Amino acid sequence: QVQLVESGGGLVQAGGSLRLSCAASGRTFSGYTMGWFRQAPGKEREFVAAISWGGGNTRYSNSVKGRFTISRDNAKNTVYLQMNSLKPEDTAVYYCAADRWGRIVGGAADYWGQGTQVTVSS
Repeated sequence: QVQLVESGGGLVQAGGSLRLSCAASGRTFSGYTMGWFRQAPGKEREFVAAISWGGGNTRYSNSVKGRFTISRDNAKNTVYLQMNSLKPEDTAVYYCAADRWGRIVGGAADYWGQGTQVTVSS
């Protein structure tokens, strides 16, 4: 079992930046691909970004490519999402998740955090 806890959400003006963190505990963090997803009110959950265990592979949704950066520190069992040039349409609850690469980029995962709210004002 892996427990995931997100932090770093908040209210920011359009064009601003936020950095989300996701701390993992419980079963070893080792080997898991980590992903970030988001869900806006009235919309389905969508994939945002993924990073492989070693950090050598990353993937982003087209909507955030060039603005968001995913990274991880395996020594700290933590994954990050640096969000720059934020837009009102980025407003959502952001969730981190852990699983195999194929499942994460396919939109599924066995382990999820509770989510953190990001609100971008215009």
